Amino acid sequence: MTNNALYFIAVIPAEPVFGDVVKWKQHFAEIYHSKAALKSPPHITLHMPFKWREDREDKIFEAVKKSLDGHHPFELALHGFGAFKPRVIFIHIEENQALKGVHDSLKRNMKSELNIFNAEYKGRGFNPHLTLAFRDLKKSMFLQAWKEFENKSYQALFPVDSIVLLKHNGKSWDIYKTFDLRK
Repeated sequence: MTNNALYFIAVIPAEPVFGDVVKWKQHFAEIYHSKAALKSPPHITLHMPFKWREDREDKIFEAVKKSLDGHHPFELALHGFGAFKPRVIFIHIEENQALKGVHDSLKRNMKSELNIFNAEYKGRGFNPHLTLAFRDLKKSMFLQAWKEFENKSYQALFPVDSIVLLKHNGKSWDIYKTFDLRK
């Protein structure tokens, strides 16, 4: 019998951004009782979660590699905080054409090569961000948390030289395979 597993594709930020995001996720867990974001490493989603047969993972690897052909390392800038009311608080990613290009290539190739469609969350299209708190953030806690974060300052820049495939282990997400953009 073949097992289906759950995967998604993302950018994992470099330090010190990675550590900053982990600290804020822990802050949300401790102060606002929102722990769901701790079940994955800090990331910017490029392709939403999808199910796939584990014995055919090589097809995912091939499609991702093909998607990344012609793409090179780039930098991402972060600026302040944002929210998708009434449950999500995140760090803003400044608009970046290289990131959009990688997203568009992945979306196109995953669909054409594997018939996997990239769901767009609530019709928002591609809105890259680093999630700090989401689905288990209660509405009353969201209001308190948003008061703390809406005017908080945060700026950072980090290099993106790889894309990762994450795989769900039954309880949380693990970085499963890394695809290098340096050629």
